[in-house]
Amino acid sequence: MARKKHVQIYRYNCTMTDEEFKTTAKAENPDDLISVSAYYEMNPDKDDRPEHIKQELGILDKE
Repeated sequence: MARKKHVQIYRYNCTMTDEEFKTTAKAENPDDLISVSAYYEMNPDKDDRPEHIKQELGILDKE
């Protein structure tokens, strides 16, 4: 019988939004982690997500 590989899961919180996310890699500086939505909120000029994703999230600019 084959053994299952044990995968360690690490849970972190975004420092700005307090949103919880998990990853399989241990972070070197967990106090510096931010979520993707917080990153795009801080850098709107680098927001390269497709228009339909922005509409789903309700962040599409009303022009």
